[in-house]
Amino acid sequence: MNEDAQTIDPDPEAGAVRNTPRDPREAIVEALLELAGERDWDDISISDVATRANLDLATFRDYFPSKGAVLAAFSRKIDKMVLAAPDAALEGEPAKERLFDVLMRRFDALSPYKLGVEGVYDWTRRDPIAAAAVNRLTVNSMRFMLEAAGLPSEGGVGALKLQGLALAWARLLPVWFRDDDPGLARTMAALDRELKRGETLVARAEDVGRLTAPLLALTRSLFERRGRPSRDRARDSAEL
Repeated sequence: MNEDAQTIDPDPEAGAVRNTPRDPREAIVEALLELAGERDWDDISISDVATRANLDLATFRDYFPSKGAVLAAFSRKIDKMVLAAPDAALEGEPAKERLFDVLMRRFDALSPYKLGVEGVYDWTRRDPIAAAAVNRLTVNSMRFMLEAAGLPSEGGVGALKLQGLALAWARLLPVWFRDDDPGLARTMAALDRELKRGETLVARAEDVGRLTAPLLALTRSLFERRGRPSRDRARDSAEL
């Protein structure tokens, strides 16, 4: 993953070589993940990232205000990689199988950055504020993973799915870090267990939602009725 900020391509007209700049944004993201695999997060400065990306600080500032913003860009990059590679063959499969496939594609997309992701994970284990910030990024990513699997992510049950999936993902990462099998057998087994557990919890939440829906509707109706007389009285007073 250690690359220069420029690549050398042949110039077909001059028979020489010319410098083709890398995208600075991409170079910064790659540099941060590289460094996160080599050092503690708190020991990585913005200057370190810029130097590794072969950029100056002014260019870094043009693209990102902080390391956290770079991490958010990395998360979006992985999201887009997963979303750009849908499997049409799974369209008729059960929901759990579709989500299983999406999340395994996410592990595949993360594979070149495994050491860096582990470095970020270790940082969140030491820093509760970091853990909360990364959890927000993960929840946002899981929204798109659910949508990619054709699963709803809105409403109260949707919020439960998102946070539950984010927590499950956090439990899966240590398994993936230690899984040296090219087929990721341990990771797949752990993911299957997490999704089965999640299915059970979501089913219970949906049952509770169905049971409480009439009560919520009645409560709203009572509040609306209590509000009407006061509005009617105010209108009558105004007419007098």
